[in-house]
Amino acid sequence: MPAHSVKCRTWELAALIACSALALSGCSKRHSAAHEGPIALGTYRATLKLPGGELPFGLEIVRENEHYVAYLVNGAERVRVPELSVADGRIDMKMPGYENTLTAKIDDDELEGTVTLVKRDAKNQVIPFAAEYGAEYRFIEKPLTDNADLSGRWAVTFTPDDGSKPYAAVGEFSQSHNEVTGTFLTGTGDHRFLAGDVRDNEIFLSAFDGAHAYLYKGRIDGKGHLEGTYWSGLASRERFAGKRDDAATLGDAESVTKLREDVDGLEFTFPDLDGKPVSSRDPRFAGKVVIVTLGGSWCPNCHDEAAFLGPYYVQNRERGLEVVELMFEHFGDFAQAAAATKRFRDAFNLQYTMLIAGTSDKDQASTRLPQLNHVFAFPTTVFLDRKGRVRRIYTGFSGPGTGEHYQKLIEDFDATVEQLLAENDENAPDGT
Repeated sequence: MPAHSVKCRTWELAALIACSALALSGCSKRHSAAHEGPIALGTYRATLKLPGGELPFGLEIVRENEHYVAYLVNGAERVRVPELSVADGRIDMKMPGYENTLTAKIDDDELEGTVTLVKRDAKNQVIPFAAEYGAEYRFIEKPLTDNADLSGRWAVTFTPDDGSKPYAAVGEFSQSHNEVTGTFLTGTGDHRFLAGDVRDNEIFLSAFDGAHAYLYKGRIDGKGHLEGTYWSGLASRERFAGKRDDAATLGDAESVTKLREDVDGLEFTFPDLDGKPVSSRDPRFAGKVVIVTLGGSWCPNCHDEAAFLGPYYVQNRERGLEVVELMFEHFGDFAQAAAATKRFRDAFNLQYTMLIAGTSDKDQASTRLPQLNHVFAFPTTVFLDRKGRVRRIYTGFSGPGTGEHYQKLIEDFDATVEQLLAENDENAPDGT
């Protein structure tokens, strides 16, 4: 055979091997192989880049009734995101009930872009975002078989880096091998659904549900003590430390915000979403049991409360129940605040009265409602009897991520309303 023929065949074989290697490399990157449409449907391992490192969460993209829909997955929670578009090689989402957004370019089966968290005083946080199709692990791709045990109840103290006062929390977790789910409960609400992994004695937890961007890294030492660092978005970092305590509890949520001694009711006048003034003295509220809740569309615990309170109001309004939500939004501009509140209202199909009361500042909320000693958290829920007297004030809201605590809160809530609805002017007690 001529020498030049051997060289040609050798070159052709090398080229064939190189092309095959490129094809295999492409297949290994493209987990879904060939997919129809502009974006791969199915599950992604999504991450946000925080100062403490990668915050992973589950992302699922599906088609429902000819429309793209996304789900944010954290443990047992699946947050449905229906406001989503895919066009021109990009995906854009607006988080349900929030002003927060996600935008990313589509590169084969990978997504890359940013999540924007809208904050008060326009101090928005733009967080790098990425997602890989088909990867199903959270933190640990190759888990160990022998790991520390985080399951159970923990008495925890969080210490903010900004010099704020340390505060108590209760951690409650379940663990299966390396996988962990649970939450932290505090005196002003809970951290909602957290999910993560344990590797040896290291603890990793995270959540992104459209509003929270929470990342926790810690360890359990040889004495069984828990310590670590918690990042919330780009601007907040706190240290935490705790020990296992099956009897750990928080203070009474009814002993935080109180009514001033010289008053027995709650009076206010704020504009509704059309700008028309609504007063607590209006005839629509006369002789009825009224629940007044202080919240905001930006507040995840307020979303948990709205998910419960919306249907509860519909079921009980014919019995003499009214609900008024005083919205404290990130925006001082009324039109922006009203637009954000409408998104929140529509996300939960809320049919009760919603008023624009101020900006998302607890000191301002305290000023706007001077009958209260102070507002320490959103939400804060006030129960008024048929005579307009304050009978109960509850700070925070323990949502469904807290399990039995949520069930107890709902039972106590319903018992309070039932008692107030059963009263009339003659049998209502004289005291508050």
